[in-house]
Amino acid sequence: MKVLIGVDPHKASVAVAAVNEAGELVEGAHFSQNRAGLRALERWSKRFPERRWAVENAGGLGRHLAQRLSAAGESVVDVPPKLSARVRVLSTGNSRKNDGLDALATALAASRNKRLATVDPEAASEVLRLLSERREDLVAERTRALNRLHGLLRDLVPGGVAGTLSARRAARILRGIRSQGASARLRRRLASEVLRDIRTLDRKIADLNERIEAEVETSGTTLTEIFGIGPILAAKIIGAVGSVVRFPTKAHFASYSGTAPVEASSGQVVRHRLSLAGNRKLNNALHMVAVCQARSDARGGTYYRKKIAEGKSRKEALRCLKRRISDAVFKSLMADSQAPSCSAA
Repeated sequence: MKVLIGVDPHKASVAVAAVNEAGELVEGAHFSQNRAGLRALERWSKRFPERRWAVENAGGLGRHLAQRLSAAGESVVDVPPKLSARVRVLSTGNSRKNDGLDALATALAASRNKRLATVDPEAASEVLRLLSERREDLVAERTRALNRLHGLLRDLVPGGVAGTLSARRAARILRGIRSQGASARLRRRLASEVLRDIRTLDRKIADLNERIEAEVETSGTTLTEIFGIGPILAAKIIGAVGSVVRFPTKAHFASYSGTAPVEASSGQVVRHRLSLAGNRKLNNALHMVAVCQARSDARGGTYYRKKIAEGKSRKEALRCLKRRISDAVFKSLMADSQAPSCSAA
């Protein structure tokens, strides 16, 4: 009997529900989220020789289990929490929930959706995702450090420091400060310490940029041929998308990226609104490309201005350009997936 095992992971426990091909619950169970519990889960699953796994939030709380199962040769897909929650409400007709129901909803969601991302910890996209997320963390920490430095300089320099603050500019400002009083000297000392943190973060980000550029070049992707997409954005896009072949058309990809408008028509009134669904990291990357093209690219800028001339607002024109970029990204990723080097990898 073929079963699909839905998994609802938590920090301390894991709820599982096995359903057959008809979507009927075969068996459910709970296990502790520790070594003994996970070994017990693996023994339990062996009673179903033909099995697949659907892990809710395999990029978050379910990451360890999903990657453990995938490394053991199991077939594992990632089920977004919003999708399983929607299935649970539609299946039960009410908002009641518990871990067992969540696991069942996860299995049902996976059985009805063939475009879920497959978990593969060794995939090239996983490497780029990890590097991209690490870079985002470092950039966010650098921004926080710069904000702290701005706050300290505000009390050391009359009127504070206006404009962008870099490590070199901050060092020049600190050299010109003559502190008087114990509190002022302490602020200057603390500002120097924060400045050292910023310089350390700058070096880490630069090193990571070089590593990302090397990984993107090794991947052989054609994404960087699209105006506005460099190695950093290419890594972010590839890491967010994973396997693009699960999207049958560019329209499905646009829905995943949140660039497809949502119809909100009623009666004789036909209208569309901005989609807030989809992968927001991918949507953010496409937005950055759209802004770059609208400002600096001849073709993208022409298309953007054409939409404005048709009566659309600047935001609407930018959304149209973003959808166009989404289609180009999908085409590029599909070409990459069919290239001999990618298939060989």
